[in-house]
This record gives sequence, structure tokens and C-alpha cells, in this order.
Amino acid sequence: MDLKVPPFAVILIPLLLSHIWTGGDAAHSPSPSPKPAPAARGTAPPVARGPAPPVARGGRSTLDPRQLTALQSIGLSTTRDPCALPSPHDNATACDNAAPFRHLVSLRLANCSPDVDLSSTALSALSTLRSLSLLHCPIPAPRRLPTPFASSLRSFSCVSSLRRLTGVWLSRLVNLTDLAVVDVPISTSSPAVVLSQMHHLRSLTISRANLSGGLPHHWHNVDLVHLDLSSNTLKGPIPSSISVLGYLETLNLSSNGLAGTLPDSIGDLVFLKNASFSQNSLSGPIPTSISQLSNLTHLDLSSNQFNGSIPRFLSEMKELKFLNLENNNFQGVIPFNTTSIKKLEVLKVRGNSDLCYNHTLLSSKMKLGIAPCDKYGLPVSPPPDKSSKSDSDYSDDDGEDDDNGDAKKRSGGHHGPSKLVLGVAIGLSCLVFLVIFLICLSRVCG
Repeated sequence: MDLKVPPFAVILIPLLLSHIWTGGDAAHSPSPSPKPAPAARGTAPPVARGPAPPVARGGRSTLDPRQLTALQSIGLSTTRDPCALPSPHDNATACDNAAPFRHLVSLRLANCSPDVDLSSTALSALSTLRSLSLLHCPIPAPRRLPTPFASSLRSFSCVSSLRRLTGVWLSRLVNLTDLAVVDVPISTSSPAVVLSQMHHLRSLTISRANLSGGLPHHWHNVDLVHLDLSSNTLKGPIPSSISVLGYLETLNLSSNGLAGTLPDSIGDLVFLKNASFSQNSLSGPIPTSISQLSNLTHLDLSSNQFNGSIPRFLSEMKELKFLNLENNNFQGVIPFNTTSIKKLEVLKVRGNSDLCYNHTLLSSKMKLGIAPCDKYGLPVSPPPDKSSKSDSDYSDDDGEDDDNGDAKKRSGGHHGPSKLVLGVAIGLSCLVFLVIFLICLSRVCG
């Protein structure tokens, strides 16, 4: 049976379909607006989208619009996509691969202009950052660190930046694994204020920061591999509790005001490779426990008040390449021979007035900066004046090889001209006298 469609339906059906596809917005719109062109049959309706992100030069940015705005408020140029590679030379960024927008995970600001402003609002938007580096950016530090931002950071580096920091400000970065503050004054009573809440630290450098107080007696950062607190104003002893840092490979406490002795527990740091305690006021002998540090390659004890003899085990440590014992109060004979010294790349012992070397084992050509020893194991004295008696007290009855001639001369070990030279001189004098006598005699007789 044929079904006939009424003529009015031919006009009504397209209008109804058009009304459905446009959602009836035109009928309920408060003000007239241009109508979109009718969609062709079978075409999907348009998808509603949010506000478009700011556009960087060369195309649409892939960075989260909120974070792009934050970078602009800091004063960073966003004429290019911050997630594009390569990053700018001074300021560098790195992003994750999230969709539909990526997020910053690393930000480095270098050689900042004075108008850079790390506001709390901007830092709140950058709460996905895991690494923040500031190099030569002497700008004010933000007064408040938003909690999401502080909790997200894993690495924070501040070199000649932020003018001045406080220990409490830094202590808010509780999840850091790497912290480096160099050439930035830190106002705090002790390093413990900074470190007490950082339980995940693996690398810590606070240098030339006017850090005061004493070293912590309770360490919560047991995973530390690198510890550098050099060039500050730290005082007091090195606590024996430092042994809990059992994973340490680098320990630098140089250029402070530390005093007392090196604790025996230093030998528990079995992974230690580089240790520097130079330019402090440490005293006492070198602890024998250092012989347990089989991985030690660099040891600097210079410019302290260490005393006693230099232990023999230092000459037997197979990995040791750099040994600096300058400017202390060590005494006696250094326990090195030619073979053990050749294993070292650097050996410094000058500045120890009571220290000497065995001239039968070491040549003066090595220029160690200390005197050879006499037969009593004491440094030889300077050569006596010509008016003094014979210097046989400084001679070595056992003799010495040719390499030690210089040491003999310095110690006054020579015994005047040889008999052969003296005999020749007397013979020539007699000959000259005889010639003169014969000349005079011939004139008288002539």
C-alpha cells in the first residue's frame, strides 16, 4: 500500500530537524545572534570547548594555560612554547607528557632581571614542579611557600640568588632529595633547623652561606651520599653521631671553626671516598679508624692543629691518591718510601716544623718542604756558623747514597776539603816558593 506524505510535512520535517540539531538555542536566546549554517545530514554536532590557552609565537602552546600565565607573571618570555625543545640558554624548562595540556616539572631561572617576581600565586600554579634552580637571581624570596608547591619539589638549587634565606623557609621543602644553597646568607641558629624535617635528602650543599651553630647531634637524613657544609661559621666538635650517615661518599666540612678531635666513629663511614676537614681548629692525632675506609681517595686535614706522628697505615691505603697534611703540628718521621709515595698523586706535608723524612728512603729531589731526619729521627738543624765547632753531631754513621748529598750539605755533614786537594795545594805552594827563591838567589850571585 502506497503511503502518501502530506505537502505540509515536506516543509515541517526539515524545520524540526534543524531545531533539534541547534538545541533550540536560537529560540531561547536573549539577544539575536548569527545563526550557524545548517549542518549537513550525517555530520556530528560541534563540540563545545573551554577557553583557548594563550598562543605562543609559532603556534599554540602545549603548556597548561594556568602555568603559562604564571610564567608570564614571573616575567618569563613565553613567545615560544615553554615545552618546546631546546629550551632557552639562560632560562630552561621541562614538561611532562600529560594530555590535553602538559605541565612544568623543571624550571631554571638564570641571570634574572630585577622585575622577576616569584609571587605565591605564581608558585601555587607551578605546584607540579619537581626541580627549581635559581642562578644569579638576586631577587626577593617569596614570603610564603604554598604547601602544594613546597611538597612537590624534589630538587632546589639557589646560587647567588634570593638575597637572604631563613632556615625555617628552607625547612618547608620537606620532600627534597637534593638541596644546594651557595653564596646566599642563611639566617638560622643551626643546620638542624634546616635539616630536621628533610628525611629524604641524598645530596646537601650549603656553602658560603654564613651558616652558624654546631653540627647536628641527631641526623634524620640517613640516606645522605653527599654532605658539603664548607666555608661557613660552624663551631663546636664533630659529633660521633655522624657515623649514622653510613652511605656518605663525600664529606666536606672545610673552612669553618670546628674544634676538638676527629671522632673514632669516622671509620664507620665505609663508603667514604672524599673527606675534607681543612682550615678548622681540629686537634689530636689522626684516628686509627680511618684505616677502615678502604674506598678513601681524597683526605685533606690541612691547616688545623693535628699532632702526633703520621700513622703508617696512610702509606698502605691502596685507593688513597690525595693526602694533604700541611700546616699542622705533626712530628717524627713520615712513614713513606719511594714506592708508597709514587702511589699518591698529591702529598703535602710542609708547615710541620717537627716533621722530617728518612733520607735513606727518600731523595731530597722530591721537595717535600720538610727537613731530612738525623740519626735520632729529628729534623736536622741549619748548618752552623764558621766559628762554631765541627758539626759531626748531624752526621749519619750508617752513610748514605749519592741522592742524599744535598741533605748532607744542608745538615753540615761534610768534613772540609779532601786530603788530595789539600796535598796538591801544599805542593804547588812549595813549588812557587822554590821558584821565587831560585830567582832571588841568581840575582844575588850575579
